[in-house]
Amino acid sequence: MLKNYKDLKVWQKSYELCLEIYTIAAKFPKEEIYGLISQIRRSVVSIPSNMAEGYRRKTTMDYIRMLYISYGSACELETQVLLAGDLDLIEKSKLRPLKKDLAEIERMLKALIKSLENKPLNPWPLESLDPLLQLNWRRTFFC
Repeated sequence: MLKNYKDLKVWQKSYELCLEIYTIAAKFPKEEIYGLISQIRRSVVSIPSNMAEGYRRKTTMDYIRMLYISYGSACELETQVLLAGDLDLIEKSKLRPLKKDLAEIERMLKALIKSLENKPLNPWPLESLDPLLQLNWRRTFFC
């Protein structure tokens, strides 16, 4: 059983990717500081950050929505990594492992999203119901 978002393998892998991307982007030319460096850092940080935020949301639907945002950021990062590779800003020896890690993170995110979408959803938090409905809901589902 997961205790928090840091137990998710996909979060761990995306966090490690952040560290790697920051190290690589630090070696980009300084004229890219407001261009590709800024974009690539924003997209890579968005992946584990949105997973963490979504994990703490009150509903499964909110969590899934945040996972889709993480997935979108991974796809955005993939484009930026390809561009940086084609511009010879990333060494070829580092490009292949980066692309492999990104593909794995995207697969893991899709699998997590699919597993959550196949479970019964709680579309709204219990606290949003008035007290009488909360009592009836608890009796219906926990008794």
